[in-house]
Amino acid sequence: MDAAVAPGAAGPRPLFADLLGEEFAALPAVVRRLHLRAGPARYRGEVEVRRGRGLLSRLCAAATRLPPAGSGAIAVDIDIQPRTERWVRHVRGHAMPSRLWSRDGLLCERLGLVRFGFRLRVREDGIEWVVERVHALGIPLPTDWFRGVHARESALGDRYAFDVRAALPGIGLLVHYRGWLDVA
Repeated sequence: MDAAVAPGAAGPRPLFADLLGEEFAALPAVVRRLHLRAGPARYRGEVEVRRGRGLLSRLCAAATRLPPAGSGAIAVDIDIQPRTERWVRHVRGHAMPSRLWSRDGLLCERLGLVRFGFRLRVREDGIEWVVERVHALGIPLPTDWFRGVHARESALGDRYAFDVRAALPGIGLLVHYRGWLDVA
């Protein structure tokens, strides 16, 4: 059975509550619920995905297992454990797995061959993910290359909303996906 974890409970705090500290309480209830549920959970909703068309765009998207273009259903499996989370986004028969943890005050996410370090910020009733570090195959890459990577979580009425866009200089759009999930 799924269980919510109180941010002030004994033991390790859930990853996002820990990284955001007192600001976590200012988030919309649906965003907090998604990040506080301990153990495995599946959320369903709708997504719209746009993809870049160039060869380099497709290669970068493949290296990070980005979802295919199209609109329709999305299912997201999230397993929240102490100090780590595992997310698998299922879009049109494609699985996009990632692992999240914290290091040096950053939310780290491994997507395929790439590891990101994001600074989380509470802005306008949501969470913005700002790129501060990137490694591909263990090699650090210039952060300036990733200024076109933007991610935001928020509420859309009583639903959890997401908007993720990734573009690289000289390559253009890799992916832009946005949508919502029902979070009971």
